[in-house]
Amino acid sequence: MAPNDTRPADTATPHVVVLGGGFGGLWATRALARAPVRITLVDRTNHHLFQPLLYQVATAGLSAPDIAAPLRHILRKQANATVRMDEALGIDLAARRVRLAGGELDYDYLLVATGATHAYFGRDDWAPHAPGLKTLEDALAIRARVLSAFEAAEREDDPARREAWLSFVVIGGGPTGVELAGTLAEIARHTLPREFRRADVRRARVHLVEAGPRVLASMPETLSEATRRQLSALGVDVHTGAPVTAIDAAGVDVGGARITARTVLWAAGVAASPLGRQLGLQTDRAGRVPVAPDLSLPAHPEVFVVGDLASVASGGRPVPGVAPAAKQMGAHAAAVLRDRLRGAPGRPFEYRDYGNLATIGRMAAVVHFGRLKLSGLLAWWFWLVAHLFFLIGFRNRIIVLVNWAWSYWTYQRHARIIATKTGPGSEPDPG
Repeated sequence: MAPNDTRPADTATPHVVVLGGGFGGLWATRALARAPVRITLVDRTNHHLFQPLLYQVATAGLSAPDIAAPLRHILRKQANATVRMDEALGIDLAARRVRLAGGELDYDYLLVATGATHAYFGRDDWAPHAPGLKTLEDALAIRARVLSAFEAAEREDDPARREAWLSFVVIGGGPTGVELAGTLAEIARHTLPREFRRADVRRARVHLVEAGPRVLASMPETLSEATRRQLSALGVDVHTGAPVTAIDAAGVDVGGARITARTVLWAAGVAASPLGRQLGLQTDRAGRVPVAPDLSLPAHPEVFVVGDLASVASGGRPVPGVAPAAKQMGAHAAAVLRDRLRGAPGRPFEYRDYGNLATIGRMAAVVHFGRLKLSGLLAWWFWLVAHLFFLIGFRNRIIVLVNWAWSYWTYQRHARIIATKTGPGSEPDPG
């Protein structure tokens, strides 16, 4: 047993180490509930996060516990699973050992599901001015930044400086960018106007910047155009076909134009976890690890890689980095592992596409599922039901449903609390 290894002394039962408590890691762990294995699930946080609704925490529509649940609580009835709050620092494939911040773990089988982080395309100096959205900490920091901008506008006497505080730029026209931009526009026009006396927050400008020719490029062009129309109806200025060339504390440069804004949010790119580079294979440009059809490493069949970290094709097409794919991959890796324990060969992974969804605002969304293409109110109801269904925990579903119902009728967002000094009010003023 490795030094500081806290797993049980039973070495006869195969030990499965799962790195990451997101969709891929959690779904794999649960799928192994009845398998003759011992599981150690390692995550640097103590909770599972429902990332598709993370933007709602960032925009004060939901609180953190509404979309997160403690991993120990989720797995409390699974006797063969142990949760360890720790951070994976390295993987020794030859020794079958994981190096953690708090010790080491030996494994018989390893499943790596450490997800992705922000990618600034080589411009990491942009990160302090344009935070991304991947964790609860990110969401709370963005919430503080957005709400602090409105507070700064309220106390500002100079019209030009007030306008800068009331200007918001969201970079990236994917689902997260579209959802952030639409919600920010709703907050300015419907949630806050009666609460501010000096600043007319209805004059806030929200800009959505996409380097490509259209927003929601993964959806059919008709839905992209419907999204643009619905965003425009909310008051969002959509900029396409022009990449961002500079970001600083006072705004962004888009193409040859300057947008003055004190609040810039990043939703333009992701990169796979750096842990993937320790698996002995050449990663792709996004840092993803090429895996065999059964999701294992070609030279190390005892190691599986799933979720955003894995590069694999199904039906001749790359599997997208979305939550349903991560769930399916986690469950499939667990099935292959069970087959291996029985001496059977692993089956190739087949991705089932359950469609793409994005909400734009109140009663506005787009849905693409096979031949089904919806936009507007019907798509919004479809999006709402789907997200409630996939939330973990009965309590979470009830709380989120109540909060959404309240917001629907009142436009209010109950979680407008600034609990950290990370908003723009704490930054140097560029004048």
